[in-house]
Amino acid sequence: MLRRTVVVTLAVLLGLVTAASPATARKSFPEVIDLPAGFFPEGIAIGRGTTFFTGSLADGAIYKGDLRTGDGAVFVEGQPGTRAVGLDIDRRGKRLYVAGGPSGGAKIYDTRKGSLLADIPLGDGFINDVIVTRRAAYFTNSFAPELYEVPLDRRGGVAGPARTIPLSGDFEFIPGAFNANGIESINRHTLVIVNSDVGALYTVDIETGAAHQIDTGGEVINGDGLVLVGKTLYAVIGGLNQITELRLSADLERAKVTDVLTNDNFDVPTTAARQGRFLYAVNAKFSTPPTPTKPYEVVRVRR
Repeated sequence: MLRRTVVVTLAVLLGLVTAASPATARKSFPEVIDLPAGFFPEGIAIGRGTTFFTGSLADGAIYKGDLRTGDGAVFVEGQPGTRAVGLDIDRRGKRLYVAGGPSGGAKIYDTRKGSLLADIPLGDGFINDVIVTRRAAYFTNSFAPELYEVPLDRRGGVAGPARTIPLSGDFEFIPGAFNANGIESINRHTLVIVNSDVGALYTVDIETGAAHQIDTGGEVINGDGLVLVGKTLYAVIGGLNQITELRLSADLERAKVTDVLTNDNFDVPTTAARQGRFLYAVNAKFSTPPTPTKPYEVVRVRR
């Protein structure tokens, strides 16, 4: 720190530096990243390096930004009647998968060019969230008791039509409510999902759709997006402006709350994505009506 101060002072005295540019004055990895006014974000995914993407509930636009600088711009222009809800990126970092909400489908975009690679029909309802594994992309439907599996080839492209996975077993479906929401992959045979209305976590057998409720003590009421790191599961609880950290038991029968992550800048966060020791959550601000001038943000919190 001392050496840097001396160098900068010397440069100023020599007339080599006249003023600090915004780029050099700005703090790296800001805690709050501003999004365009009126963007109305819901999902977030982190790609290669420090690149992140978030989608708009207003018109389906996709924003691409940099976690290090906080800079970014609209990457895919929105269209009237289109929605972008949950997001995820394939393991190669080349394809962005977007749950389409009330459209009943999903879209896949090239993460470098922003071009539309596929528009996939899934099912009636509200396609809410997505997790991409090496073999497939899995989507939740909040208004129907079923998931969808989109098979992928070795390059991460779509390898065939979507398969519907009816949910059975312990899964409790309430018509008219937001049911299955956030989703994560535990292993090649098992998914974990949250039912927002019931406030329950379930493991789901990928092949059969059989759901088994995880005993959490009722700690995920209004749970939204999920982030899984090893056996630690993070559930975004927007209504409480928090992210609940749970530790899954080895047999996946139970999950114990081990921490609650909060930030004064949270304003009804919906989903989060991980980079290193941090989670980045988007503020959807559902507690107040969206407007074209309303500010929205991505907020960083240490996990």
